[in-house]
Amino acid sequence: MTDSSTPIVVLAAIIEEDGRFLLSRRMKGTHLEYLWEFPGGKCEPGESHEACLARELLEELGVTATIGEEIYTTEHTYPERAVRLHFRRCKIDRPPQPIMGQEIRWVDRAELETLQFPAADLELVRMLAASRS
Repeated sequence: MTDSSTPIVVLAAIIEEDGRFLLSRRMKGTHLEYLWEFPGGKCEPGESHEACLARELLEELGVTATIGEEIYTTEHTYPERAVRLHFRRCKIDRPPQPIMGQEIRWVDRAELETLQFPAADLELVRMLAASRS
């Protein structure tokens, strides 16, 4: 068990194509199971943010990604653990595949706020739903 006061560094990809965002659903048996999230995962010790996100997107979605700018960072403490989330804009080279058996889908900006996300993602979800990029 991780010390809940030391945040786990997590990178998440904001992948937007044709006004829709790529989301994945957390799998049964995982922390925050069945909630929707932006694809990504935990940063390994000594791993750069760019390398982490590129690795996670390849492992989870079978895509090579161009990692762009960081658009939002937040910290959140859940009862079991604390996380520091870094959200980065990304472009992917081909259609994503659910390599780990997770559900994935493209969601219109207007639909974002109708889905259930982890608490740490909610402010970014509101920002994305309200913006017009």
